[in-house]
Amino acid sequence: MNIQEYEKLNPFAALEHQGRKLVYLIPNSMCLMRAETLFTKEPSTIGWLDSIPTGAVYLDVGANVGMYVVYAGVIRQARVFAFEPEAQNYALLQRNIQANRLGTLAVAWCAALSDTEAFDRIHLSQFLTGGSCHSFGEALDPYLKERKPAFVQGCYATTIDKLVQTGVMPVPHYIKIDVDGFEHKVIKGAADTLQDPAVASLLIEINPALPEHRWIIEYLNGMGFRHDEKQVAEAERKEGYFKGVAEYVFRR
Repeated sequence: MNIQEYEKLNPFAALEHQGRKLVYLIPNSMCLMRAETLFTKEPSTIGWLDSIPTGAVYLDVGANVGMYVVYAGVIRQARVFAFEPEAQNYALLQRNIQANRLGTLAVAWCAALSDTEAFDRIHLSQFLTGGSCHSFGEALDPYLKERKPAFVQGCYATTIDKLVQTGVMPVPHYIKIDVDGFEHKVIKGAADTLQDPAVASLLIEINPALPEHRWIIEYLNGMGFRHDEKQVAEAERKEGYFKGVAEYVFRR
């Protein structure tokens, strides 16, 4: 294969849903799996996304390659603000935004969101486009235990409060947080923003085995957000590495 033939390669998956087409580029088997399981991997996430009103502001923290960024932009016509710190994932996230012609609705940054602003390192669990379970600032696994990284990248982190206070984005109406163990830090960095009544709902991947994650539940309940135990039970992983982990939907 010569370079011209190679450059023409652009494998993608096109999914029809609710009368619209979703396009996902699939450079490897991991990304193909994400496209094939879009509606089955986290059905509670899809159901939550479907509750977003047209034109609402949606913040995706830990966007990976943009599976839900594309869904929110194409299906819900939401104004999307996305953050993904891993370089390869971010590159494909941008390509997926472009492939779906979401340039006027979606914008993404190659940055982590946490409880402080800092230049540091992101420790990768694997060096693979579409990979996950990376950790900013500390070499930890999703259970917050020490782990030797497969690779380390330079990275910048900021907070949701800083983004809103500086006008980088408006107060988000809907917030999805999936950062493989570090969700509590993202919440701590959004203390002021979450007091704004414009924030209607959050979807957070929570591991109740972690005290840091049990704190999230108590903290948000104390701010007036409520979750449905039935919804959590339905979303809970019943087996595998993430057994017991679930997407918790919080609403005001």
